[in-house]
Amino acid sequence: MRLLFIADGRSPTARNWIQYWIARGDEVHLASTFPCDPIPHLATLETVSAALSGRGPSSTSSSRPRDARLINLRQTLRHWLGPLTLPRDAQRLRAIVERVQPELVHALRIPYEGMLAANARLRVPLIVSIWGNDFTLHAPSTPLMRLHTRRAMRAADALHADCERDIHLARRWGLDASKPTLVTPGNGGIHTDIFFPPARPVDEPVILNPRGFRSYVRNDTFFQSVPLVLKEFPNAKFVCASMAGQPEALNWIGKLGIEKSVELIAPRPHAEMAEVYRGAQIVVSPSTHDGTPNTLLEALACGCFPIAGDLDSIREWITDGENGLLIDSGDPSALAGAIIHAIKEKDLRAKAAGLNQQIIATRAEYAHNMAKAESFYQQVITQYVIRNT
Repeated sequence: MRLLFIADGRSPTARNWIQYWIARGDEVHLASTFPCDPIPHLATLETVSAALSGRGPSSTSSSRPRDARLINLRQTLRHWLGPLTLPRDAQRLRAIVERVQPELVHALRIPYEGMLAANARLRVPLIVSIWGNDFTLHAPSTPLMRLHTRRAMRAADALHADCERDIHLARRWGLDASKPTLVTPGNGGIHTDIFFPPARPVDEPVILNPRGFRSYVRNDTFFQSVPLVLKEFPNAKFVCASMAGQPEALNWIGKLGIEKSVELIAPRPHAEMAEVYRGAQIVVSPSTHDGTPNTLLEALACGCFPIAGDLDSIREWITDGENGLLIDSGDPSALAGAIIHAIKEKDLRAKAAGLNQQIIATRAEYAHNMAKAESFYQQVITQYVIRNT
């Protein structure tokens, strides 16, 4: 197949998905909404602006600390002003599509890649992917975001989501019930040769927060829970991924006096992060918006006991009290109580580890899910041809 992806080419999630089709032998083109490092064996790589994008580090992982306040401000500005630029930005995408002549276009997110594709009025089959908070956080944020989300859903010939919840929400946002859908992890799934459990369970109380700083992750809750846990388990260690040098994290640590118990680590490649997971007993994800976080699946595959925000999408993977614990992400006491309970209950952790291995094997394994994606692509192309002949 000749495929064109519209994606943030810096994203490990997007790159993992795209690399599958390159390895399969397809002719793969990428229209990246941010400058990015090239992916080996891409047919073409072009940068196309989308809603004030186009500026930022080209590297797929930057060790430079990101100020959480600036992240939130940029997101707000893009919600209000970004949609205004989409008709202009779409002209560039349309020219790329006319030159490449792909059999299928896949936009790997609604804001702003799917919105860009919708504004380009493409005459090729279009798949749009939903990422965790496209509907719950971004879509309702401003009147123009609502308008362009609905436009993207009407333009899509098919939808890919990482949880069933978003299939139902997509129908409410305008996706026709007759259009095909696929539910698989956003990055394709878990490479079980990289993410697997440690040789023996972790006995030390090591708690990992892998989420970094995002507007929808309650790191304030996380840091405030740490002293509460330390009162009962003074030897507990808290590891925070992608937070090295982060001003907000350093402020919380200094304010709470927890320097000796918290380690902030820089972004790491997948293989190295797998070792971090295998060194943790518990993983926490205090988010208020989510689909299926890749970090959650990676943690489950590596044997971590999960504690996460009580969201519909997370309940598709975690049954509270069986293979993890679900909490109010805004309540530090609830998070601390869940961590303490998990540390104390060794049998619960062991049972959860076994259940989660089964879940990963049956629902999240990369090769299995990407085989489903192959069939999905062919289905979408075939239906488009039939509908337009």
